[in-house]
Amino acid sequence: MSAIQNRYEFVYFFDVTNGNPNGDPDAGNMPRLDPESSKGLVTDVCLKRKIRNFVEISSENEAGYEIYVKEKSVLNLQNKRAYEALGIESEAKKLPKDEAKARDITAWMCKNFFDIRTFGAVMTTEVNSGQVRGPVQLAFAQSIDPIVPLEVSITRMAVTNEKDLEKERTMGRKYIVPYALYRVHGFISANLAAKTGFSDDDLAKLWQALTLMFEHDRSAARGEMAARKLIVFKHDSALGSQPAHKLFDAVKVERVNGESGTPARGFGDYKISVVSDGLNGVSVEELL
Repeated sequence: MSAIQNRYEFVYFFDVTNGNPNGDPDAGNMPRLDPESSKGLVTDVCLKRKIRNFVEISSENEAGYEIYVKEKSVLNLQNKRAYEALGIESEAKKLPKDEAKARDITAWMCKNFFDIRTFGAVMTTEVNSGQVRGPVQLAFAQSIDPIVPLEVSITRMAVTNEKDLEKERTMGRKYIVPYALYRVHGFISANLAAKTGFSDDDLAKLWQALTLMFEHDRSAARGEMAARKLIVFKHDSALGSQPAHKLFDAVKVERVNGESGTPARGFGDYKISVVSDGLNGVSVEELL
């Protein structure tokens, strides 16, 4: 498949009910938030992890859709596969001096690993497979309104050690966000896609992941998470016709129940709309 020919931006909305969408290990795993506005945050890394996990389970054993950064993967061994497949001897921390061979190694990694040709990767480890700048980038997700994390006490009827057998139960704590709607902006570069081979099939897989990834990421800590809206802006060329910020400004979120600037209680508290007037050279599609 050839690389995509058009630039894209997208606005993605997801929400959480009684869960922790992205814990902060530096704050006892409480939900991430902006201390100035008290709005919730979810990192780009967290969202990319969910996309990777979905692609891994939905495209298992499908050529070209392996995942480079996954649980228990050893990156040096992943990099070494390119050298073995191409019959090239590896040199510690260095790419081959022959530029053609160096390009072939990086190209092999792009061809076989979905997340490398999508998000890019720094593969300059002990076994050096180069560095790739990915065409798909995500910003941090931020909640529309402030959040109020709750610390909830929980109990466990079992004990860990024999010495604690006399205890009736052990205690623990978890953080939840009662409700929050998050918004994240995404960018897809056709020029960078040409360098990694990111194709229309890969783009379709990305849209599928954003639509369904929360359905396969259930856990006690997550609560109820759901994808709510996916609004895609497609430019009529590789360079694009409008600045990204203008497109993002066209997506409006109104508070229809409750007071704006206070925590919301459900998705029905919001109305999301797109004002597409004046977006010459850009088509708008709501995929969700």
